[in-house]
Amino acid sequence: MLPDLSSLEEKFRQLTLALSDPALIAHPQRLREISKERADLEPLVRKLDDHRKVLRDAQDSRAMLADPGIDPELKAMAEADLRRLTARAEELEAEIKVLLVPKDTLDEKNVILEIRAGAGGDESSLFAQDLFRMYSRFAEAKGWKIEVLDSSVSPIGGFKEVIASVQGKNVYSRLKFESGVHRVQRVPRTETSGRIHTSTVTVAVLPEADEIDVKLDPKDLRIEAFGSSGPGGQSVNRNYTAIRVTHKPSGLVVSCQDEKSQHRNKEKALRVLRSRLMDIAHSEQHRKIAQDRRSQVGTGERSEKIRTYNFPQSRITDHRLDESFHNMSAVLDGDLAGILEKLALQEQARLLDKTKTP
Repeated sequence: MLPDLSSLEEKFRQLTLALSDPALIAHPQRLREISKERADLEPLVRKLDDHRKVLRDAQDSRAMLADPGIDPELKAMAEADLRRLTARAEELEAEIKVLLVPKDTLDEKNVILEIRAGAGGDESSLFAQDLFRMYSRFAEAKGWKIEVLDSSVSPIGGFKEVIASVQGKNVYSRLKFESGVHRVQRVPRTETSGRIHTSTVTVAVLPEADEIDVKLDPKDLRIEAFGSSGPGGQSVNRNYTAIRVTHKPSGLVVSCQDEKSQHRNKEKALRVLRSRLMDIAHSEQHRKIAQDRRSQVGTGERSEKIRTYNFPQSRITDHRLDESFHNMSAVLDGDLAGILEKLALQEQARLLDKTKTP
């Protein structure tokens, strides 16, 4: 049974009427707000129209069956129609209830993706590189743009840390499920005895904040330039183009050295800083995770994990779903859609259960 949603339908009609006002063109910000609000309501209104039509058709079928003189062949058709329409009405009710679940206001945001080697030494840095490749391939398949903002390479070629921006449609709505500790079990390249090694990588997915979301006061920032460096002395820049930004009130420090331009490195560092500050503010506001952003990924210890990648058995286990997948090579090549879809459905079910009246 659906609640009375006539007020939402009336709001949709009013928004549609407002968009037809020529005077609105002179107010672009208001035009964008009304257009977005209407676009958010439109799927719900369309589903309600479909549901109403199905109920009318079902009522017609019941009226036909109530006729004592109905032809047996017509009766059989009406009964079949009623079964189909009843099932469709239930499907539409379920879909409408999902649309009524409050949306995460951050779902449409781009993200700052941070991947760091955890426990396990060199093997952990190599797996951090594997995960970055996985997300890069997934982003490519989705038509998203991925841009490295900063990175630190280990001596054997993996990533100690890599920070990237991922831009596209509804990026955060999917990648937010990747935050946490990823555990890998495999025989390291450097292991001669064939012993399986366990290591971890932490992943943080932060909704990217812009200047409207987070305003930075220049007085709160300490910006320092330093010479960038690379593995083995490569890529050393003697012109001090690398940038370190310290946010004095929070103590957060962000460095960026991937660009040859000091201005570009500063711009990237501020993007990361804004996103970290918004993540902290969002966490405090909703009281769902601890105030420190490290709660998103834990400490990196082996016992903390959201997913395990077991190479000897070619198996990935997502511990939130309590389910294993045996297409590990495909997943590491970017085929993440199946796992992320299941996590999104699990989250939907949790929110639906939360919104049920006792």
